Amino acid sequence: MSTLTADEQLTTGSNGEIDSDLLAEDACQLVSFRLASEEYGVDIMDVQEIILIGHTTEMPGVPTHVRGLVNLRGHVIPIIDLRRKFGLEAAEPTDDSRVIVLNVENRTVGVVVDAVNEVLRAKLSDIEPAPRGALNCDTGFVSGIVNHEGTLLILLNIGELIKMEMASS
Repeated sequence: MSTLTADEQLTTGSNGEIDSDLLAEDACQLVSFRLASEEYGVDIMDVQEIILIGHTTEMPGVPTHVRGLVNLRGHVIPIIDLRRKFGLEAAEPTDDSRVIVLNVENRTVGVVVDAVNEVLRAKLSDIEPAPRGALNCDTGFVSGIVNHEGTLLILLNIGELIKMEMASS
């Protein structure tokens, strides 16, 4: 039995053979996570780190989806509850809940998610454009939909989400 490198583990198919299509430059790596019963993903290049939920300092007068601020090794960052931001029912954190610390365009923000699932590779050709207008809602921060092993993964444009957040605060 041979040992696979981390890259090979991410790119092996169900038959155990390396899928050379996923090693090509037309692939991207995504961090997948769960909110309620839905699967989401963000580009791994936007992820600074993933941390446990700790104490947040609440700020008066901020939108309800802003949990507050945390001190992350000397840097104060805002923490956004994605459940609240997306209009989902609020939930108490569990042992699986995490904060994904994102850094886009020199802005750092943490987002609370129900669970982080995995790092996966997707071919760019497998990313469908986000539905615009048909759902009668603002999907400007959704950059696409990925069909990953029979599950639809909603791909978020974190840069756009952060811009929207900064504009509303």
